[in-house]
Order: sequence, then C-alpha cells, then structure tokens
Amino acid sequence: MKKADIGMVGLAVMGENLSMNLESKGFTVAVFNYEVEWVDRFTNGRGAGKNFIGCHSYQELVDSLERPRKIFMMIRAGSPVDSVIEQLIPLLDEGDILIDGGNSHYPDTIRRTKLVESKGMYYVGTGVSGGEEGALKGPSMMPGGSPEAWPHVKELFQAICAKTEDGSPCCDWVGENGAGHFVKMVHNGIEYGDMQLICEAYQVMKDGLALSNDEMAEVFKAWNKTELESYLIEITGEILSHKEEDGTYTVDCVLDTAGQKGTGKWTAIEALNEGIPLTMIGEAVFARCLSAIKEERMEASQAFPRTIPTFEGDKAAFVEDIKKALYAAKIISYAQGYSLMKSAAQSHNWNLNYGGIALMWRGGCIIRSVFLGKIKEAYDKNPELSNLLLDEYFNSTLKELIPSWRRVVSWAIGAGIPVPTFSSALSYFDGFTSQRVPANLLQAQRDYFGAHTYERVDQPRGEFFHTNWTGDGSSAVSGSYKV
Repeated sequence: MKKADIGMVGLAVMGENLSMNLESKGFTVAVFNYEVEWVDRFTNGRGAGKNFIGCHSYQELVDSLERPRKIFMMIRAGSPVDSVIEQLIPLLDEGDILIDGGNSHYPDTIRRTKLVESKGMYYVGTGVSGGEEGALKGPSMMPGGSPEAWPHVKELFQAICAKTEDGSPCCDWVGENGAGHFVKMVHNGIEYGDMQLICEAYQVMKDGLALSNDEMAEVFKAWNKTELESYLIEITGEILSHKEEDGTYTVDCVLDTAGQKGTGKWTAIEALNEGIPLTMIGEAVFARCLSAIKEERMEASQAFPRTIPTFEGDKAAFVEDIKKALYAAKIISYAQGYSLMKSAAQSHNWNLNYGGIALMWRGGCIIRSVFLGKIKEAYDKNPELSNLLLDEYFNSTLKELIPSWRRVVSWAIGAGIPVPTFSSALSYFDGFTSQRVPANLLQAQRDYFGAHTYERVDQPRGEFFHTNWTGDGSSAVSGSYKV
C-alpha cells in the first residue's frame, strides 16, 4: 500500500480544508482526529474516493507515513499541542518532523522546538492565515522552527499556499524556533488594527454623515479599486449590502460586542516587553475590550447623553478625507508592526526577511492588500530600513494624507464619535516626527522623587546626572536602567 506524504492531526474546519488542499495538489494525506468517528465521516464523505488514508490511532498514523515522517497538527493552541507532541514523540524516529499550524504563542514554539530537537527530530511552527477559504484554496504560510526541516516541507507548503499575481508563493522560511509564529502573531495584531480602522470609518460615515448601508457599501466598493484595495475592504462592502429574508440589513442585527482569541493581546504585550510603541494596535485591542462591556456602556450612555451633530459640509469631499485618513493610519499600523518585528529579531537572533514577510502577506491571508507590495519594495530597496515612515514612498504619501487625517480626527472628536485608532495613530505620528517631546520634564520628575538620574542636552549621551532638587536630599542615586 502506498504510504502518505504527510499526516494531518485534527479534522476541524482548518485541518479538513488543508487536507483537501494538499490532496488536490497531488499529495497523499493520512488523517487522524482525537474523536475517531470524525475520520470515518471525512473519508466516507468529503474525502471519499480521494488520496486519503484514514487512521484510528497515532500508531496507525505514524505507520502510514513515508520517511522522514511529516505530521501537521491543526488543533487548538495550548495544552492540546503539548499533549499530541507527548504522544507522538515515542512513536517517531530521528529526522521526523512535527508541524504546528495553529495560533500558538511563539514562546511555546521556542520551547517545543527545543524539546523535539533534543529527541533527534525537527519541529516547525507555522502561521497559517486566510481562514477556512484560505486553507482550502491557498493560505499565507509563515514557517519557522528547525531550519533542517525546511527542505523536507518546502515543496508541500509552497504547493498549497497562495500565490501572488506573478506566481510567487506566499510562503517562505521565516527563521529559527518561534519566528514563524511571532510573525503570524504580528500579522494578527495588524489585522486587529485594519479591522478597527475600517469600523471607525464606517461609524463616522454612519453617525456623522448619516449615510445608508447601501451608500456605504458603494463607498467601500469604490475604495477597493484604489490604493486601499484589500480583502477586508472588499468584504466590508459585501457585509454592508447583505440583507435578511425580511429585507433588514444583517449588519444592523449584529450585536456590537467583538470577540478575540488573544493574538492581538499577545502582540500588544510583546510590544511592551520590547519597548516598542505599538499604540494603534493596542488601541484596536482595547476597542474590542470596550465593546465587550455592553451593559456598562448602555448605562453610561444614559448618564452622559449626547447628540451627534450632522455634518454640514461637502459629504463627498469628507468621504474622500476619511479614505485618506484610513490609508494614513494603516501606514502607521504597519510601521509599528514592522518595528516590533525588527526589535524581536534582535532580541531572539532571528534573521527576518522583511520584504519577504510582506510578500507572504500579499496573498491568501486576511490582511492581503496591494499596499503590501509597497512595503516589499521599501525593504527590497533598503533591508536595514529602521521605520517605514522613512521610506521615500511612505514619506511622500503621508505628507499628502495628513491634512485629511487631521480633519477627520478633529471633526470626529468634536462630534463625540470615538476614533481610538485613527487618533492614536495620529498621536504616534506627531510624536515620532517631533524633535523634542516632554520626556525631559518626565525624567526630571523621576529624578526628583526617586533619584533616577537624567542625561543632559549639553553633555554626551550615556552620562547621567542627579539634581538635589529640594536641597535636602543626599547625593545617592538609584541608577538608570531600562526595563
């Protein structure tokens, strides 16, 4: 009997669709699920007559695979992954490869890579983006882990991943241990930002301009033919025009409480750990948290009632301003995300290909957009680029967008429409482009109450000083250090 090219553990939506994708590209796939009845349901149903081998135990799965064995785990992140690894390791041989395609937290992937490698095997932690449709038709994939594993899985991964217009695969090796899952985490954080920006644009048009759902759907469809062309802009137009059987708009029937699975939160936490101002993505995470306290918001809305004024100017011109503000804030979101990846790469000794990451995100994934091509061009031109805002294209583009951006934020704030990511991105931009910020006063405060010392503008960097502000203090200092 012909052995399988790869094994799949987990036959929920993503695992099943990835299995179908692999089989459609000519690979034989051995499938296993903890609830073994799912295996028979799949092989007798959707997978009937195709190149699948149904397995009812881990031993049967291992025995059905060509060497080196490659086993793809598409299961819930966390302890389930550790449990499966623990059960598989005793059954595998030196050189076999375990692959985790779930949304695992990258420190877990670092730990698991070390464990599996200590047993003589290889480990791959790969981000997989694109949802169930992407899994079936071609996702964006971001693999990292044991470099020795890449030659063995490259053909499989690049066969099933999305492709750009020129046929380039939206999948390449990211880096050692947890690099792949870190990049996927940042991708998800940027996704939080993109979605929240779109939602704020929607609310300004809905509450401020009193545009109908159909009018807004047409706006998003028009935007999708511009520099904002992207998957999320495209589906927003479709969502806004979708109706229930009784003619009501589905979007108006959806409760305004957003869920989250944690990857955006992880991104914000890692930014704090790295000391990177990931302000816009952080606000996107907090916006979801704020949405979740619906009952408190209802009570507060009664305690602080307000009427949003109707916009009195040229609506078409203001819609254009909103589009430009959205694009400007989107640039900030990606600039912050890339700054976080650059910092983490230094911390973990990863050699990340930043232009290549933009290419991986160019197709298949949730944040896919034409805009990512500009990021790839920026890093191809200057791989050492410290911040996207310093690239010639993004520099000149932002200068054109800033007046519209300021008009939208100032009008929305004056009208009482919350725009946390629009405004946070603008504050970051203003701070990042300021020669001097008020941190001199802040550091003086720290030195006053805690003798934390400070650097001086008239002395070389790296020399620290303390002032006896009251005349009563001692000359002892607490020292200067960074968290």
